[in-house]
Amino acid sequence: MPEKFGEQFLHQRDSELHISDPVEHEQKRKKIAGEKTSHKPAEKIADFLSVIEKTHMGYRDSPEVLERIKQYYQKEHVIEPEDIPENYWDSQRQIIVNEGRGGDFEKDKQGKIIIPDQVREQLTEVLIDDQQSSLDNWIEYFTSPDADMYPTWAKYWAFKGMLKLSSYDKEKHAFNKRDKGTVAPFPDLDREALAYAIDAVVKKAEKKHIPEEQNNPEFKKLLQGANFGKLYVYAAEKITPSEENELQNTKGEWITYKKGSDAKSLYESLQGYGTGWCIAGESVAQNYLNAGDLHVFYSLDKNGKPTIPRSAVVFTAGNITQVRGIAKEQNLDPYIGSIVEDKLNEFPDGKQYQKRAEDMKQLTVLQEKTKHKEALIKEELEFLYEINAPIEGFGYQKDPRIQELCS
Repeated sequence: MPEKFGEQFLHQRDSELHISDPVEHEQKRKKIAGEKTSHKPAEKIADFLSVIEKTHMGYRDSPEVLERIKQYYQKEHVIEPEDIPENYWDSQRQIIVNEGRGGDFEKDKQGKIIIPDQVREQLTEVLIDDQQSSLDNWIEYFTSPDADMYPTWAKYWAFKGMLKLSSYDKEKHAFNKRDKGTVAPFPDLDREALAYAIDAVVKKAEKKHIPEEQNNPEFKKLLQGANFGKLYVYAAEKITPSEENELQNTKGEWITYKKGSDAKSLYESLQGYGTGWCIAGESVAQNYLNAGDLHVFYSLDKNGKPTIPRSAVVFTAGNITQVRGIAKEQNLDPYIGSIVEDKLNEFPDGKQYQKRAEDMKQLTVLQEKTKHKEALIKEELEFLYEINAPIEGFGYQKDPRIQELCS
């Protein structure tokens, strides 16, 4: 009997896996059926993994089986409406405020924006849909023939690790931890980074020689810990551009996704790049395309193909409504500004949009300074009191922060 390297690896990672309910359930089934059972952790885990292999990969010609598998994991891991935390709604209120649309909403006695029930329901539906679709991506891939190159134990390790990950923090170069109230979708599926992480762990489990482990102390430490999230980040950053010298390459092209088109190609083009854009969720992307056009700039990858998303421009009802980049808080990275500015000049309201965006950013800065009781300088006061030009926003009403800050 071949040595169960992978099963031993899983046991080392989780010393209680062999006595968990799913594993014990399979042992009980075997006893009832008169089949041979074992008390050895690796063999018990192997029996459990054989069930996963049969149930998850054994019915590829039956779409209804895959759908039941998806529904099982969705029920277990996708957020319930009642678990959406209040800070999520606070963040939505802040977005409304920062965009200058606060005057379009009613407020409670404490001056807090009241989000209408219909809007709450729509946002909840989109949030849940995006968690489901991002989770389904992993399920579909791991159960497909494309992933047959990986041993089942390695897929189990990667999938269980992925379920613990929330949004990616670009500052910390790490994923945040997922819990019951996490609103972020599951991580993008980067097949190349996944292959790198799994390959390293399989070689480690099988006690094979890994040159990079000897030459790279950071990688050696990561491999010893065998934490999926950390290895996945390491692999993704090794493969996809994140260093400043790589971002300096601004050769590429704008691709337009027309209003009413299917969001699938847009959604797939953003997977694995950690843009932080909400349109990296398929339902959100479709909602945007139902309302208007989306223009995305892709810079060239190492093969000279425009695949690396750098900026997105949303054009709805004859107006630019959003411009996003891949820097912190979805700002433009320091090298892409002129490319985006040239693009904005193609739109009727390009220059007006730039002023609105700058006005809203400036107003947010002044609001933060006021909160921290910092004095405003002359130029800031002139801006706030609209001495030289009116403050323009994106709401139907005047941004209420102007009056609040002036009073």
